[in-house]
Amino acid sequence: MQKRFSALAIATILGLTAGFAQAEPVKIKDILDREVTVDLPAKRVVLGFYYQDYMAVGGEKALDNVVGFSKKVWSVWAPASWELFSKAVPKLNQLEDIGEVEEGTFSAEKVLALKPDLLVLADWQYEALGSDLDVINEAGIPIVVLDYNAQILPKHLRSTEIIGELTGQKERAAKMAKEYQDIVDHIQTTVKAAKVERKPRIYVEFGRGGPAEQGITFYSSMWGSMISLVGADNVAPEEVGKWGVLAAEKVLAAKPDAIIITGRETELKKNKEGMVMGFGIDKAEAQRRLDGFKQRAGWSELPAVKANHVYGAYHANSRTLSDSASVQFVAKVAYPELFKDLDPQQTYVDFYKNYLPVTPEGTIYLFPEAK
Repeated sequence: MQKRFSALAIATILGLTAGFAQAEPVKIKDILDREVTVDLPAKRVVLGFYYQDYMAVGGEKALDNVVGFSKKVWSVWAPASWELFSKAVPKLNQLEDIGEVEEGTFSAEKVLALKPDLLVLADWQYEALGSDLDVINEAGIPIVVLDYNAQILPKHLRSTEIIGELTGQKERAAKMAKEYQDIVDHIQTTVKAAKVERKPRIYVEFGRGGPAEQGITFYSSMWGSMISLVGADNVAPEEVGKWGVLAAEKVLAAKPDAIIITGRETELKKNKEGMVMGFGIDKAEAQRRLDGFKQRAGWSELPAVKANHVYGAYHANSRTLSDSASVQFVAKVAYPELFKDLDPQQTYVDFYKNYLPVTPEGTIYLFPEAK
């Protein structure tokens, strides 16, 4: 009896020791170059943003140690995507909602109540929350910041590496980062070799309000950064910042060679003229709404409209690892002759097939039909 008890005791002690050995304090430099000490593997994670990226890099078990997230950013901003994912990954329905930063409903108290050992935020969330995070810092909960929104290649790659460290998937993260790097390298090398005489001028607008409302454009983030990344000229001036509205008369004066109107699924039932793109969106409906923008005052005289160079894109795919497809799309918009062989929609679908538990169907990119 004594021998059996001793064996059991030893086994228990070894088990506990192994458990402690698995969780080690690791120093990580996040996207803001902050050195953060995190016990890895983290067992109770709260995610502020970049859910699909966390799942894609972390693999099928990535959510096992996630206890809370900012639900509305996904379920309301991209309802069709949420419906597909929440059915395929039931764990999503079990996560606690911590509120949404942009609407001012983010709750530090809810975060604390979950007793997490790690909070992961997007750079824009970290910046917006400011002193609201003091109570979380005082509680000793490490905060790691990522940034895919900036759409700057080093930040994309580093954010991916950080998720790989947090989830114990460093090799998978390195593979995914290289795939992204290779796509960008191919585009930049091709454009450089072509020695184009004049860079095409591109205007991008988030068209959720429809043609009657002048939507936001982008300079130093998302679509704006992608235009620079592929070697084209952005119509939006520097004073727009990360994003902002460019007056209608300034768009006309800029005479863009190509126009991209972005949309998401949210407007399908909310605004009958707002641009829609994404999961479950019918191509004909997206085209109808895109055509409405061409009817704006003065637009018939724009080079982009005259040349039939008006495009549609899924807005959500501009701040994520899967937006390598959007980089291809913008390159194809800017230099259609150089990138005839690129298929951004297929690149997007393949990313999901390779790294995520669902396969998207819908209209992700919209190219003008030849006249």
